[in-house]
Amino acid sequence: MDYIAYLHKDRKSDFGVSFPNFPGCVTAGKTLEEASRRAPEALAFHIAGMMDDGEKIPKSSTIDDLVEDPDRQDAVAFLVTTDFNKAKTVRVNVTARENQIEMIDRLARQAGMTRSAYMVRSATSGVAIKKRNGSTRRRMNAYAKRAKSPKDSSGK
Repeated sequence: MDYIAYLHKDRKSDFGVSFPNFPGCVTAGKTLEEASRRAPEALAFHIAGMMDDGEKIPKSSTIDDLVEDPDRQDAVAFLVTTDFNKAKTVRVNVTARENQIEMIDRLARQAGMTRSAYMVRSATSGVAIKKRNGSTRRRMNAYAKRAKSPKDSSGK
């Protein structure tokens, strides 16, 4: 299915992509190529989440439907194709430390997502391949220390 997307670019920003039929579904990229590559992934992920939540998937708008849309100002409209109907959802088993699962659950709640949706979004956003900086490592280590029980901290 094809949906209209808006490409936005301010002088001192990355390329942003939004979808008028799916408020809240956005993605971005440092380059035009990266933003356009991420658009179908973001849309498919958003639609899959809506389907999991039992929400109705909107019919695609036409460019004529969006002539008066204020979000279209200073944006370029383009079509994004997603194969969300062809993708089968599968259940997987993940092994992780308890404190890691607790952190994932907390972050998922803060993002308004399920654990599964948060893990998929995190894994497909490209964050995992970016070089981790020290502040991220310190924050993760601080959380792990707080999550330890008194028994764990004594080494028994």
